[in-house]
Amino acid sequence: MAQPSLLAVSDLHIGHKENRQLCEQILPRDRNDWLIVAGDVGERISDIEWALGLLADRFAEVIWVPGNHELWTHPSEESELRGLARYERLVELCRGLGVHTPEDPFLVFEGCTVAPLFTLYDYSFRPQGARDSEEGLAIAHKAGVVCTDEYLLHPDPYPSRAGWCADRIEYSEKRLAEIDGPTVLVNHWPLVREPTDVLWYPEFAQWCGTTESRDWARRFDARAVVYGHLHIPRTITVDGVPHVEASLGYPREWRRHGMRPELYVDVFDPVRPNLETVGARVSG
Repeated sequence: MAQPSLLAVSDLHIGHKENRQLCEQILPRDRNDWLIVAGDVGERISDIEWALGLLADRFAEVIWVPGNHELWTHPSEESELRGLARYERLVELCRGLGVHTPEDPFLVFEGCTVAPLFTLYDYSFRPQGARDSEEGLAIAHKAGVVCTDEYLLHPDPYPSRAGWCADRIEYSEKRLAEIDGPTVLVNHWPLVREPTDVLWYPEFAQWCGTTESRDWARRFDARAVVYGHLHIPRTITVDGVPHVEASLGYPREWRRHGMRPELYVDVFDPVRPNLETVGARVSG
């Protein structure tokens, strides 16, 4: 029998018809394969439930972390839940489907603890010349590069997204410190800043992570870090650890380069097209 694989995908964005069709084509190579879904399945709770339910029926285990799009309170959404209440509703939904979340006990795959995380961001990936987050955001607004999160991702009951991020960092560090042995760290946002170095619009990095997670891969013996958000499917090595972006991205992005995106990446054999020279898209 074939050895099971730990596979990963992110940024399915199934609100787009073409991406929904791609999601329907995601199948395991072996019935014992696991699948990581690293955020941005969609904006509507009904779409997220459909996609995760489909994948949970096909893979031995599915592990999900939220992206910014899942946390949006979108005008087209049937639910008006905001912030933490929306996240908790998604966790409840996942548990009903048998999908593992950042709030559940960590699973172990082939000796590695797979740790799903939810960190958000705190605007600490500031643009050049910005002395603090306020100046950084002012630079972004002047450049016309402002993430849609500013309008649709509400931090309730936290006073700010940075405040919510700080709470998630504290929570995640405590859980990671309890792990004995190697890990695979999973987060929608990059855990280090290096993946954002190729952004077409460097101001967008402010919505892409936090400096507080910079040393997590080393501290917690990561054999790989899986992330999404940037829509640049590639693998880079930082401090000896592979950081694997598993994004599908928007149809206009992969069609622009004449590419049909890979449906998933093998976390321990991440052969993906290197799009570093293409540059990241502003995913909103």
